[in-house]
Amino acid sequence: MRIASFGAAEGVTGSCHWVETGKTRFLVDCGLFQGGPEEEERNQKPFPFDPGSLNFVLLTHAHLDHCGRLPRLAKEGFRGRITTTAATRDVARFILLDAAHLQHEEFVRGERRGRRSGQPAPFPLYTVEDVAYTFNLLDPRATYEEPVQVAPGVSATFRNAGHILGAAFIELEAVENGSTKRVIFSGDLGNPGRPIIPDPVLPHRCDLVLIETTYGDREHRSVGESNAELGAVVKDTLARGGNVVIPTFALERAQDVLYALGEFRRAGEIPPVPIYLDSPLAIDITEVYRHHPDSLSKPLAEMISSGGRPFVFDGVAITRGVDESKRINGVSRSIILAGSGMCHGGRILHHLRHNLWREDSAVVLVGYQAKGTLGRALVDGAQRVHIYGEEIQVRAAVHTINGFSAHADRTGLARWLEPCRGGRVRLIHGEDHALEAFKRTAQEQLAIAAEIAHFGESANV
Repeated sequence: MRIASFGAAEGVTGSCHWVETGKTRFLVDCGLFQGGPEEEERNQKPFPFDPGSLNFVLLTHAHLDHCGRLPRLAKEGFRGRITTTAATRDVARFILLDAAHLQHEEFVRGERRGRRSGQPAPFPLYTVEDVAYTFNLLDPRATYEEPVQVAPGVSATFRNAGHILGAAFIELEAVENGSTKRVIFSGDLGNPGRPIIPDPVLPHRCDLVLIETTYGDREHRSVGESNAELGAVVKDTLARGGNVVIPTFALERAQDVLYALGEFRRAGEIPPVPIYLDSPLAIDITEVYRHHPDSLSKPLAEMISSGGRPFVFDGVAITRGVDESKRINGVSRSIILAGSGMCHGGRILHHLRHNLWREDSAVVLVGYQAKGTLGRALVDGAQRVHIYGEEIQVRAAVHTINGFSAHADRTGLARWLEPCRGGRVRLIHGEDHALEAFKRTAQEQLAIAAEIAHFGESANV
């Protein structure tokens, strides 16, 4: 078996792993590169393989950096099946449609700029029609712990990664020349102890593990500590008369934060101010949660089945329309959740434009912020930022709460990897410092031979 990483290698996004056995070629994930302009330009480059030569794709989960180039893959000749879980299939539909709409809007804006500057705008990677075709290829037959025969002599077992709704790590087993090889693709691994998604299960021993290292160089605060920090920020900001602006990823982070705010509200720990969910995508995905109780923690599944409303409770205002969103710009003493989570597009930019300059307001960053994004600039302490060509002074308090992360920290990654002692490890999905730090952890703490995957470099198993 030969494996090469053509994404999430020496970087965090663009997950794409090419696998070849004696009888088949396939991918594990095919995601978008995200971050600054240089990263996003990589999405326009040709695939380093022929999409038409692939037999199938295995999809770990529905985050855009894992599924976001699938429509382009299909557009350029891929005709196989995309095997994943039912929950991932349902979430990916909304994620990919939203991506297509955003690309179209960016193309229209680029065309207007291009007419003025004489520079043509790059065409969208794909259209809504391409997404519709790709959705027909999605095969939701993967069930946790049940091996799926994906090719002669090749089976894949999807196991709960504890990351987001429907997410899995994949244990791949291939028989070649009478020998059985086992490889694990971690996808993204979850942070244990969260109330919505069950903890990740532990892997079985194998010959090679490709493991993400997004937070391989640090520890998260506990869920309880993070909830307490969020509650304190909300109370202090509302007492000053300001707004709490929370950039949220529509998938998982929005639901986590809403759940925490609901708990605060039910306990009387925060005042009954308006909470705006200003993200049509997050609204749609939140509805998907109700249809997949098997992917949720047992207490949450029971709460939903008994009629409970863990996410959209009294006081939460759903704002789908643009005019409704604009009206939020005039409010004070409220909580605003909007995308995108890294502040590199979407409705959150308007809310930041109206609140960053206000000393009484606060911005709470609850997710990973890639290099080159506005969110990363705020994390790094920028005093001034540009939004829609306007320079904005940062007077609002900026808080980073990583305990809401859907990614395991260094301790969580090491604990998950421990059953794989004796095998090989390739480190993916991390910035340089995280890759190097977790390489030392794997070697010194677990005595595992670890290597950093380089873009396009093959590993034989």
